[in-house]
Amino acid sequence: MNGEPHTHARDLRFVKMHGLGNDFVVVDARGAPARMNARLAHALGDRHRGIGFDQLAVIHEGEGATAEVEFWNADGSLTGACGNATRCVGHLLIEESKAPEVTMKTVNGLLRGWRNQDGTLTVDMGSAQLGWREIPLAGEVDTVSLPLEGAPGAVSMGNPHCVFFVEDADSVALEEAGPVWEHHPTFPERTNVEFCQVLDRHSIRMRVWERGTGVTLACGSGACAAVVAGVRKGLVEREVRVILDGGPLDLEWRENGHVLMTGPVATVFEGRLTTEFLAGVRP
Repeated sequence: MNGEPHTHARDLRFVKMHGLGNDFVVVDARGAPARMNARLAHALGDRHRGIGFDQLAVIHEGEGATAEVEFWNADGSLTGACGNATRCVGHLLIEESKAPEVTMKTVNGLLRGWRNQDGTLTVDMGSAQLGWREIPLAGEVDTVSLPLEGAPGAVSMGNPHCVFFVEDADSVALEEAGPVWEHHPTFPERTNVEFCQVLDRHSIRMRVWERGTGVTLACGSGACAAVVAGVRKGLVEREVRVILDGGPLDLEWRENGHVLMTGPVATVFEGRLTTEFLAGVRP
């Protein structure tokens, strides 16, 4: 990925990356003749006939930012935010630009990313949205504790989250509970679902079911939502380590409403999409 203009769809480049096992395909579409579409995103997400990913991040030229980034789920649906993928894109843009900090234009606003001395990446994920219309929910309710079994909290980080606090996160049957809550009528745009166990005031064990994807090893926006929901319920402080199946993320919900997320990224391989593949999936 070097930002050179594309001359044909066959030049569409991608990088396979992951953050704590939450895996992504990052497509550099700057200068590409057409934007991503649901059919192509779904085909790329097929782990047998495509590349396979939890989410897809597509980089575009961004006016007033280093780049614009859009995110897609494995089922071909758009999603407003993806924290781990944002860190991955931030890493690529920092490597490319040699700048100490980059900005990424997303549905959730302009997000800043920077590299730390230990090699981790921090992204300012913007402000958590807490109003029922912003999340969105089907009707006006208390978003600290929804009137549902388990009294979960609801938070949007550019995408909706339903956060349960449980005694033992590892005992939750994600494959059974996740789809039920993802498609619950309370969430008209579906929702991500987090099951969180408070270990102490500064640490949470979390497992996640992601909207449009399913069980994943980690979810950056979900970790952000978990900390916000935990603070609002009085369970944790504003600086928390969230321990996911794939490893830990460090979160800080600042007094100004912004959530900072810090964690590692890894590059697996790079490639180009073939004309044969593209010809088979484009409308």
